[in-house]
Order: sequence, then C-alpha cells, then structure tokens
Amino acid sequence: MMASNYNAKEEDGHQPAAIAHGGAGTVKNKKPDNTAFKQQRLPAWQPILTAGTVLPAFFVIGLIFIPIGIGLFVTSNNIKELEIDYTGVDMSSPCYNCSQSYSWNSTKPCTCSVPFSLDQPFESNVFMYYGLSNFYQNHRRYVKSRDDSQLNGDKASLKSPSKECEPYRTSDEKPIAPCGAIANSLFNDTLELYYIDPNGSRTAIPLVKKGIAWWTDKHVKFRNPGGNDNLTVVFQGTSKPVNWRKSVYELDPSDPDNNGFINEDFIVWMRTAALPTFRKLYRIIHKKPNMTPTLPLGQYILEVTYNYPVRSFEGRKRMILSTISWMGGKNPFLGIAYITVGSVCFFLGIVLLIIHHKYGNRNHSADIPS
Repeated sequence: MMASNYNAKEEDGHQPAAIAHGGAGTVKNKKPDNTAFKQQRLPAWQPILTAGTVLPAFFVIGLIFIPIGIGLFVTSNNIKELEIDYTGVDMSSPCYNCSQSYSWNSTKPCTCSVPFSLDQPFESNVFMYYGLSNFYQNHRRYVKSRDDSQLNGDKASLKSPSKECEPYRTSDEKPIAPCGAIANSLFNDTLELYYIDPNGSRTAIPLVKKGIAWWTDKHVKFRNPGGNDNLTVVFQGTSKPVNWRKSVYELDPSDPDNNGFINEDFIVWMRTAALPTFRKLYRIIHKKPNMTPTLPLGQYILEVTYNYPVRSFEGRKRMILSTISWMGGKNPFLGIAYITVGSVCFFLGIVLLIIHHKYGNRNHSADIPS
C-alpha cells in the first residue's frame, strides 16, 4: 500500500515527502525569488538619448575643458626648470672618471665639478631635486623590504628586525638598523651649488636641508627609539646597512632633529617611487628678502661628491632646479589631457550636429503618416 501511494503521488505530479522536505535526492529550484530586486522590477530611470540632450553635453564639455586645459598648460610652461645630467657616461663629462672608477666597495669618495649657465633668472623659491633613471623602486620585493615598526622607534624591532628585510636583516650577527633593501640603497651623493660672478669668484648658494619630507612622515611614521637623546647608545649593538659608509646616528650629528631615523634625506628616500624614472626633493633654495632673483642669470658650478654608482644597472643621475606654481611642479600632461578631451568632444559635437541637421528632419518626416 505504501509503495502504491508513493507512485500515485509521483503520477499526480506531486513531490514525495522526502524530496519536499529536503531529503536525499532533493531537486533544487533555480528560479529566482519573486521579489522586485531579483525579478528586476525596481523603478529605474532610463534616459533616452536624443540630439537635444547629447549635442549640448558635447559642446558644454568642450567649452569647459578647453579653457581649463589651456590655463593648466600655460601655468606649467611658466614654471622654470633646468636639468643637469652628471652620470658621466660620455668621456667629455667632468664626472666620467668617477663613474668609471667608483663602486660600492670604494673607500675614498670621488668629486667632480659640472659647470652650467642660467639664461634666465629664477625669481621665487627654487627646489633642487636629484633624479634617477632605470631604478625600479616599485619592485614588489624591494617595496616590502623594510620594517615599519623599527622605523617608528620600536626597540624590540630594533634588536630583532622583520624577516621581510632579508637579506639585509643582519650583518656580522648584528641586527641592521635601518634594515631592508630600500634603506640599503640610500642615495648618498652630495650636491653643492656655486655662483660664479663676473669677477670669477665663487659664492656658495645656501641649500636648506630641512622641510623636504612630508609632515606625516617626519612626525608620525619615523621616530628614533627612545627619542633623540644619545643615539649612539640607543643604536649600540646594531650594524649599519651594508652599502652605507656611516651609521644611521651619524647622518646629521650636528642637528638632533635631523639625525637617525628622522633624517629628512633618509625619509624622502624611503618613500618609494612608482616609476623607474623619478626625482626626489634634495634641497630648497629660499628667496632672499631683498627681492633679488633667487638664482640670477650667469655661470654656476655643481660640485658633486660621487658616492652613488649607477653603471651596474645602466642608470642615469641628474640634478634638477625647478620653481613651482599653485599646481605643483612642471607637468604639461594634465593641460594636454584637458585640451585633448575638450577638443574631441567639441569636434564630435560638430559632426553629430551636421549629421542631425542633414538626416534628422528626413527621419522625422518619414514617421509622420501621410
């Protein structure tokens, strides 16, 4: 009787009790729930694109973007910038001998002088950058090779750095401070600028070394263990990075607020660049209060202490002098992008207007019954 009843229910189109209650052999229903969301019955706005809405949009975008692009482009071009390559690849370069003979294992620094001239004066504050090419600071293992806890002044991380710093974690069985590949490759060229007056005498240009790092990096992310007092004792028992000539507490011993982990040259380097060709702020030349040009036109000499070899990775080194504007440094890309987008929209608006004028009335009259 039970078997006959079970078969009868199946013939009537009803599911057995075991299947209906989710037992073995359950048949899953793939139909979405009968809700407004799953059945796509929610109220929606579906715009109808017509010539009356599309054409004004194209023209408005063009009329707005083109003036903005022209303003950005002109502002960028008004920024004065001078770039000096001192890699020393060419035999005629004053730094050729240094580039050929210097390496990380060299014990004596090499110096060279690069003369150059300014054809126009730099009126406002001037920012001096160093630039590197073909240096991939964006490599994944390179970016991870650091210990942020150590750099933030954690004493436990100072004695036991993170394993991410390998192979620059320990040296001579001592923990490295600061550890990692980023710190180990710190840019350590010394750049000095001199003005040559008409009499031939040299005048040193004062270069400000503080105020070049981000405020959050200087005061939040980077701290010395135990404050800034007696860093020699604090870093005792640690080792300097392999490629460094001096320890971290000797970066700027004359200024306790710019020594150790809070040294601004070190902080600027630790903020890795996104592209293999980059520049980083090195010094600031402040405008003098007597309203004379910050850098008058004339002859100059760039004195370089050549400590940073780049021939091993076919890199290039350069010094950049630049002013800034309200939009930052010299970068014409944003202005060109605005002009390009605005011009394309304006051109498309004209093309669509001609098509609409030529064929729009014809299609409209065809829809009207005779």
